Amino acid sequence: MDFSVKNSSVDEPSNEPLFDDLFFSDLRKREFSRIDEKNHCYLDFTGGNLYPESLLNTHFEYLKRNVYGNPHSGNPTSQLSTLRVAEARHKVLQFFNASDDYFCIFTPNASGALRIVGESYPFDPQSCFLLTADNHNSVNGIREFCKSKGGEVKYLLLNYEDLTLNRQSTEASLRTQTSYHNKLFAFPAQSNVSGVKHSLDWIHEAKQNGWDVLLDAAAFVPTSVLDLKEVKPDFVSVSFYKIFGYPTGLGCLLVKKDKFLKLQKPSFFGGTVSMVSVLYEQHFLMNNHERFEDGTVDYLGIPAVENGLEFILAIGVNRISQRVKSLSSYFLSEIKMLKHSNNEALTIIFGTTDWTQKGGTFILNFKDKNGKIFPFEEVEQLANQRNISIRTGCFCNPGIDEIFHCVTKEELTRYFTTRDYGDYHDMFTFLGKMRGAVRISFGWATVKNDIDRFIEFAKSFIDKTQE
Repeated sequence: MDFSVKNSSVDEPSNEPLFDDLFFSDLRKREFSRIDEKNHCYLDFTGGNLYPESLLNTHFEYLKRNVYGNPHSGNPTSQLSTLRVAEARHKVLQFFNASDDYFCIFTPNASGALRIVGESYPFDPQSCFLLTADNHNSVNGIREFCKSKGGEVKYLLLNYEDLTLNRQSTEASLRTQTSYHNKLFAFPAQSNVSGVKHSLDWIHEAKQNGWDVLLDAAAFVPTSVLDLKEVKPDFVSVSFYKIFGYPTGLGCLLVKKDKFLKLQKPSFFGGTVSMVSVLYEQHFLMNNHERFEDGTVDYLGIPAVENGLEFILAIGVNRISQRVKSLSSYFLSEIKMLKHSNNEALTIIFGTTDWTQKGGTFILNFKDKNGKIFPFEEVEQLANQRNISIRTGCFCNPGIDEIFHCVTKEELTRYFTTRDYGDYHDMFTFLGKMRGAVRISFGWATVKNDIDRFIEFAKSFIDKTQE
């Protein structure tokens, strides 16, 4: 099965200048000079965005000029922290145009946001969890909450050719599952592996058919606008370092207010209750975002989120999006030109190249002159020697990996039913099939030279053969 890029418009070199190149080159020099000073080629923006220098300076000045205390009190330092956290929360809701309709719950990361949904959604024997095969493991893991409570789990498969959702089967699944009284549909706005942007129209389609919708927006929002007045998922997970690099360890769950009480928190912790009794063993949960913010929030880090969002707004999300599309077009035009002397393509690129459906993330494998795939570990080791940061493996998204390596359900059944523990190397040996790939991704700090360095690195594989 051929997964090579089929869009002929990228087969020729692109002569178009990179979008807004002067602006973003200046941004690189001003905010990310450390990249070039250390001779880094950073191509892992989906893994983690890079923080601008001014964002650090702004936040450190904020920390230096005042005294901040634990928000769970009424003293002056506590009140100041409470105010700053509230301001950041308001900025998040503003940024996603969600101020009137959503609660913003701060979490340690996007996975923490997804865990809240998993453990609090009212799964039972009359419920269904429907999710796409293209999902991060932090979404896949929610199925265990559903299964443990007797609910049904169903996966929607993808089109092999471009890794997009199959419209016919998705529509059929959303429209025919009518016997459940609690139905949760989960999908990523943008794949963390292929970069495919799955249509947000599925939100309306699902809700029209009685589904609650969980949208994983972690890979989408760094380079795309998410307007929650326009699209209205019930639950949205976000990771802030994916957007502007600093601080790490902070994300949020946006919960539509009319679905807030549907989440049944199974326990309570400090800060989540308005009243607790020991002798009577009863408690009252808070009636807002605090219900799900266990313990003390990161009151020193959260104010940096407001600064980061202000930084993004000053550039413009649409501007960042256009820049990433321009970089992606240039990369594809260059990588597609690389061939062995026998005219065989050097790389296999998985997924769509339709720019209305794609972000700046690419998965690929390198082929030798005889068509044999180079192990991704070898590619990464050689890239490391050139100070090029890429990401390799399965990227916590096994569904995508199983699809483009043509792993069957029967093979996986035999593997998992014959052992109590396994890993990548064990599965590779058992299946006799390659797993994993190489992923590169672009962001606001990417410049043409980064792509050129990767292309030069890729050329080092031309006409190589493996033993």
